[in-house]
Amino acid sequence: MQQKHVSILVPEGQNNVSSIIGPYKILNKADEYWRKLGHESVFRVQVVGLSKTVELYDGLFTIRPHACISEIDHTDLIIIPALSGDFAAKVPFNVDYLPWIREQHAKGAEVASICTGAFILAATGLLDGRQCSTHWNAANSFRKLYPEVELVTEKIFTDEQGIYTNGGAFSFLHLLLYLVEKFYNRSVAIFCSKVFQVEMDRFSQSPFTIFSGQKEHDDDLVKKAQLYMEQNMGEKIGVDQLASQLNINRRSFDRRFIKATGNTPLEYLQRVRIEAAKKALETSHISVNEVLYEVGYADIKAFRQVFKKITGLSPLEYRARYNKAAIPEKMHH
Repeated sequence: MQQKHVSILVPEGQNNVSSIIGPYKILNKADEYWRKLGHESVFRVQVVGLSKTVELYDGLFTIRPHACISEIDHTDLIIIPALSGDFAAKVPFNVDYLPWIREQHAKGAEVASICTGAFILAATGLLDGRQCSTHWNAANSFRKLYPEVELVTEKIFTDEQGIYTNGGAFSFLHLLLYLVEKFYNRSVAIFCSKVFQVEMDRFSQSPFTIFSGQKEHDDDLVKKAQLYMEQNMGEKIGVDQLASQLNINRRSFDRRFIKATGNTPLEYLQRVRIEAAKKALETSHISVNEVLYEVGYADIKAFRQVFKKITGLSPLEYRARYNKAAIPEKMHH
């Protein structure tokens, strides 16, 4: 997997250090933990600005970005931190970011805004017709400026085809954990939630949130197959049988599936099943044997192998580490 570049922007004319430092620390901590597990680095994180130094709080803090946007030809994820004060008035200070953000997005970059950073993201036009969350305090001013955007301040964060926004203040930590789960895996997100003392469950929407990124394609046949797998994972699904159900030969099916999602149909099915197994192990007391039957495995050995390959832990180790009810038991031993 090729290392991805993350650009954390430093908005001009404002005082908000926490939403610059927060993403920087969390993403670097996730990557450090991932490397300790023996994997290749996923993210190279840089703080990126419009000028060489940005002063905040009347010069009390100074940020010296790693690079100016003109030096960044390609980035994979852009994070726009919050603004402070009169949010709408801060947008003109940051207009030089707008064409760069649009250009990077057109090349495939994903973009996330934190809190009132949504004012800069909306100014690019990328949020038109999409949902957006921001601080409740800024909602009226945001609606007036950007009537084309569907404001949903009740949501902690939104994810629409690689454009992310989040609500107010320190709730950006939940968006960050969501991104860590999406780009690394759930156990790295849980590790970060424990290190930074952030409650995980405030952001979990369904067992399959991390797969939402794999539905951003236009192949309806593949979408139909994905949905079928997710809704019928407890059944015995053969990929050959699924291909013939969809009236396509197996080789073409595999090729189209890989092109659309980056996984083979079999890998995708395994990940759906293991994701459901992880949720069952985190939240219930049913035995590992019951879990494996529930998610469509018949053979404990095959289940263990796939589970360990995907999570790095055996099912019992996973339960001991992540099932809240199981943690006190473990301490008695």
